[in-house]
Amino acid sequence: METFTRFLYEFLSQFFSGLVTMLSGIGNGIKQIFDINSYRMILDAYKNDLSMPEWILVGVAIFSVILLIGLVLLLIYLLIRKYLKFRKQAVNQDELLEEVANLNGQVASLIKEKEDILAMKVSQLGLKPGESNEIEQGDEETTVDANDSRFAKLTTIDEEYANYKVKDYGNSFTLPELCDNFRNFAASKLKLYYTIDMMRLFVSALASTKLVILQGISGTGKTSLAYAWGKFMKHDSCVASVQPSWRDRTELFRIF
Repeated sequence: METFTRFLYEFLSQFFSGLVTMLSGIGNGIKQIFDINSYRMILDAYKNDLSMPEWILVGVAIFSVILLIGLVLLLIYLLIRKYLKFRKQAVNQDELLEEVANLNGQVASLIKEKEDILAMKVSQLGLKPGESNEIEQGDEETTVDANDSRFAKLTTIDEEYANYKVKDYGNSFTLPELCDNFRNFAASKLKLYYTIDMMRLFVSALASTKLVILQGISGTGKTSLAYAWGKFMKHDSCVASVQPSWRDRTELFRIF
């Protein structure tokens, strides 16, 4: 057993001395760890003095050293992989920062373009871009007539309808009665059932604007409500199918 102890000491000294040398950065420790000839020389020096049980222990020792070398190589591989992954994340972060900077530049360019468009709109209303600054500075050569309006079209509409009077169509029903009649018509003729509040909201929306947007999930009766209104007014509605995203306007172009 004493012979095996000396063998194990020299065998492990060859491995661990190379490992310490490699970690300290002095000399060529990797070459010393994987120096097969040195391990063979140590084994040849004790092969005649080892018994059969000691040879079994020698095999266990060699297997343990090989396993330890494999673990060291695996550790080195994991460290290199972790470093490369960290380096890749740093590069990706730099690319993202550069992309954000480019987007900020595009946003600034779009804001400037928007300001130019607004300036063109102001010039169409009767003022030239930068003319308001000249007026504030008291330039006598650039003046604006007090009778001129920046909203010429709206002023024209006000003048056109200044003496407008509501026409009498001879209707004997009130607005609440109109909503009740519409609801009863949809229920009795078309088998469509809506609350009176929904009818009143729909009629008030039509009185407020030419474009009414009905929001809701599929199957709640949005299209049927517009269809029922057309039937009630004896002027059938035109139903045009479009894609959910409204990017495909083929049906709309076909109608108009």
